[in-house]
Amino acid sequence: MGMLEFQLPWPPAQLSPNARLHWVITYRAKAKYRDHCWAVVRSQTAERLDEKQEYALEFRFVPPDRRSYDRDNLIARMKAGIDGLADALFIDDKRFTTLTASVSADSVGGFVQVRITPISQGGPSGQQTV
Repeated sequence: MGMLEFQLPWPPAQLSPNARLHWVITYRAKAKYRDHCWAVVRSQTAERLDEKQEYALEFRFVPPDRRSYDRDNLIARMKAGIDGLADALFIDDKRFTTLTASVSADSVGGFVQVRITPISQGGPSGQQTV
């Protein structure tokens, strides 16, 4: 399996750790966003990831407007999206061992570009180690 790329919807403000909402509102927002991300990924690929492989997860946040967004907060807002992504690819989200994120300051669009790449687990000669 090589690199996979997806375009996920912008995570809703209700998923922000700074949003002080009733737990039912937060729960519903998480469930809706997780299901939406699952559906988007399943519509773009039918691939299953290897359960024994580790993967790097890269986010490029393209905000819906020119406001400044806190990267750490955006990553936290993506938790339900990561769960939906992992569900759609039939993998435990703990297999995403590396995460990088950037916020696009020069673009507007309201989406999250996601790239998943396998992390090579080779030894000094590039051989697979177990």
